[in-house]
Amino acid sequence: MKSLLTFILSFVIMSTVNSQNKLPYYEIPEAPKEYTAGTVASRMVDGLGFRYYWATEGLTEKDLQFKPSEKGRSTFDTVDHILVLSIMTLSAVEGIEMSFPDEGSLTFAEMRKLTLENFKKTSDILRKSNDLSKYVMKIKRRNGEVAEYPFWNQLNGPIADAIWHCGQLVSFRRSAGNPLPKGPSFLTGKVRR
Repeated sequence: MKSLLTFILSFVIMSTVNSQNKLPYYEIPEAPKEYTAGTVASRMVDGLGFRYYWATEGLTEKDLQFKPSEKGRSTFDTVDHILVLSIMTLSAVEGIEMSFPDEGSLTFAEMRKLTLENFKKTSDILRKSNDLSKYVMKIKRRNGEVAEYPFWNQLNGPIADAIWHCGQLVSFRRSAGNPLPKGPSFLTGKVRR
């Protein structure tokens, strides 16, 4: 009976791991052979995707509700903000108008999946690019005016901001009693087995 229980438990754990592996950034893809503006920017997004994957892996409902202070954002609100940042960056590299999901329309799992997919699409586009200047971020203001920002602002704006917030997610989950899972190496972008 004990060996059957062990087998079933192992199967459930492996099924969970395999389903998670289907999401981008369980590990960072292999590095490009050459250094170009596009491959470097792509790799930066890959590093962000890997950090986001592991910062959000295994979050519980308790973790999502955690707030460092009464006036601070909850973990869930921070995840939502990172989704917005991923949409801003992807929209700029795809050359399309930003479109955001309705507030409260996505579950945590749906937001996590969409954010990881947005980072992957962004990275794939940047990796093939020889000219980052064509990726202009356009933000429509409430008064109807459109503000345009060059790719430089993507680096110090949404991309750097998302990295910053991944660090907050890690801090929040530790404070809620759920530290990062063991295994990921942020230096190599691989998971130690």
